[in-house]
Amino acid sequence: MANEPIKKDGYDVASKVVKKAARRSRFSRFINDTFSETDADRANEASFDPPQPFIAHFIALRDCVVKSGLAWVLCMFLVAPFAPNIIEWLKAPLMNAELNVKVVGLEVGVGFSLFMTTMLWGGTILALPAILYFVFSFIFPGLRRHERNLICMVLGVGIVLFFLGASLCYGFTLTLAMKAFMSLNEWMGVSVDFLQVNDYIGFVLKMILAFGLAFQFPLVLLALGWLGLISSKSLRKHRGGVIIFVFVIAMFLTPPDPLSQIVMAVPMCLLYELTIWLIRLKEVMAATEE
Repeated sequence: MANEPIKKDGYDVASKVVKKAARRSRFSRFINDTFSETDADRANEASFDPPQPFIAHFIALRDCVVKSGLAWVLCMFLVAPFAPNIIEWLKAPLMNAELNVKVVGLEVGVGFSLFMTTMLWGGTILALPAILYFVFSFIFPGLRRHERNLICMVLGVGIVLFFLGASLCYGFTLTLAMKAFMSLNEWMGVSVDFLQVNDYIGFVLKMILAFGLAFQFPLVLLALGWLGLISSKSLRKHRGGVIIFVFVIAMFLTPPDPLSQIVMAVPMCLLYELTIWLIRLKEVMAATEE
């Protein structure tokens, strides 16, 4: 009777191990079937991109360009009425810094210049999903199923990472940058009571774009790793050099204060470690499947 609980506990542990292995196996098959070429794909390879005359590809490209252009123009007109609100939104980081500095215009046509800048940037961002849809509608017929799945995954994760970087910049880094620059100005004995609005808006947009694009670096490595072009071992081997490279890039993309550089570099290093782990996971699942 005393041995029954031990046997029962041993049975429960073994059952949990078997169930965990089964779940891992199902997940592995799902990942490999989604992002790797299968036997069914090879058997139906001829149906992926049926031959078409050159003029058909040219017409499809023309339609893609025309539709993307129309979507961009339409989105610019949709953004136009909200231009003043967008400018106020871009001025918020300076207000959050609680500095005694005003943003002013020094030219007669500064309002028109800001209006066009807001239309171009806002229209581009708003039209980006439609443009990507038209572009991928043109190139997807020539891609295999697993290649389309990989592109969709990279695109989705890329959008999330871009907005993560842009949000980090807007909500935290820009305020620190404003305080750092003003402190440096005071230390140099330069009094800054007014900022030219064109220069300020340009600085904010460049910072947001730089952070958003910088956060795409781990995604590029992840795509290369899942395609088998680089391995997790090589990424671990060059980890030290990559960390130095990330901090150097952050030094050039951020204002000259250490805190802003750390705010950009540390998340990128963490994403690099996550990339190594995901590529290693893909390698283990591929080995298990074999």
